[in-house]
Amino acid sequence: MPVRNPQKTLELLWKRVRQRGDLPGFANVVSAIMSAIRGEDDREFNMTKTVLSDPALTQKVLRLANSAMYSVFGQDINTVSKAVLIVGTESIGHLALGSKLIDGLARASAGSTSTHNEMEKAVLAGHIARQVSCAASARDAEEAVVCSMLHGLGRMMVTFYLPDHWSLVQARCAEQGVDEAQATLDTLGLGLDEVGRWVAQKWGLPTALINSMRDVLPQTVGEPLDHAGWLGAVSTMSSRCARVLCDEADASPGELADIANSYADMLGMDGSEMFAAVQAARESAAQDALFVSVAKSLKPEKGLLTTAPSGKPVHAVRILTRGVADMRGVSNSATAYQLMTMALETVYQGLGLSRAIVFLRNGNEGKYFARMGFGEKVQELIPRLVFGEAYQPDVFHAGLANDRIIVVKDAKDPAFASKLPRWWRDALPTVHSLVVLPLTANRHPAGFIYGDWDMPLSGTGLDAAELLPLNALRALMVQAIEQRCQQNSPLII
Repeated sequence: MPVRNPQKTLELLWKRVRQRGDLPGFANVVSAIMSAIRGEDDREFNMTKTVLSDPALTQKVLRLANSAMYSVFGQDINTVSKAVLIVGTESIGHLALGSKLIDGLARASAGSTSTHNEMEKAVLAGHIARQVSCAASARDAEEAVVCSMLHGLGRMMVTFYLPDHWSLVQARCAEQGVDEAQATLDTLGLGLDEVGRWVAQKWGLPTALINSMRDVLPQTVGEPLDHAGWLGAVSTMSSRCARVLCDEADASPGELADIANSYADMLGMDGSEMFAAVQAARESAAQDALFVSVAKSLKPEKGLLTTAPSGKPVHAVRILTRGVADMRGVSNSATAYQLMTMALETVYQGLGLSRAIVFLRNGNEGKYFARMGFGEKVQELIPRLVFGEAYQPDVFHAGLANDRIIVVKDAKDPAFASKLPRWWRDALPTVHSLVVLPLTANRHPAGFIYGDWDMPLSGTGLDAAELLPLNALRALMVQAIEQRCQQNSPLII
């Protein structure tokens, strides 16, 4: 039997994490998501960029934004950037944290029945927390969801990385009639919730989330719980209900009702109302792609973009048109920066680009600078993408001078080399095809949206049906830039 030394248990756990690879490379994911949540002016763009890097997460975010919870906004949401505006950066971030952890662990532990069982409970706990939060009209529903999903982080880590220790815990429960909490303490030297909080601290998760990983016993409260107490109570209640539903084939409604009733007062709800929320969560989980993927082994997410041989999605026109509709829907309330993010995403997704980058003119310096972009390693490229505004006979100045979309099908054609400037050739040697969408405000070039493909475009490049929404997108961006100029406010991204 292992030595009951908590420090040795944690050292062994982290040794195995390093040997087998950090769960889903989760530390880097957490860093990107938390950076976006805590950001200032660029938080919405950074969250959009983080979500778009994962097609499966993109679909989950769009489903959430179009769910009944946000139907009050009365419009379809087709872009992640608009979803971030409607749902909120923090809510999207919480969804991303939970989703990334569960998806990553599911892939890493494909052969572990115990770990899969724990993940089923985690996802179901998230469903219960969302239903309860909505029923209680509580704010920050997605924070409650991720707190509930990660409430069992310690259990997931132990079953995945310390399966030998977990077997001893289970055997002690079965053979000696000891409850799981005591058996865990006897075997590991510390509780599962302590393991979870320790790992969460190592990953740099938010303090509120870490604090919610404590088991909160039901109690009668005279005063309403503060936010931290409420998160801890709803997470514990959700996890307990999920355990009953997943561990017992014929879960007794009475047992679930007892749990719901015991926490109802703490959470400011009626017992029957809470029980109904738990039952609703049980039904909705069966339809959730994340829950199904965990329960039945991972399968490709349905509804992801299918790509044509040219690199463009098969339904490029539909994606572009819906993106433009999203922009129109918020054009009176969104900032120029937010609209630019939506425009960039629409072009990036709609044309299936390898990279999409916004360039803006700086009149004081007489140069065009790359400001923001989507695509692999774009952030590293941006400082290198600078050129002078003085006219040169190349595709970029030609597009800006004529205020027309420029498409280059074969950038590798030696006969066309003189039209591609050296700064571009040096920075982007892998590009086969590219597009330039100029933005001309008050009859002067303000910048452009650049996109490229690392594969040759087939056919005619962009057809008339695709150019129509792209020109509408340009018009919306130009309108936003001109309005900003009228307010004597420079467009700084």
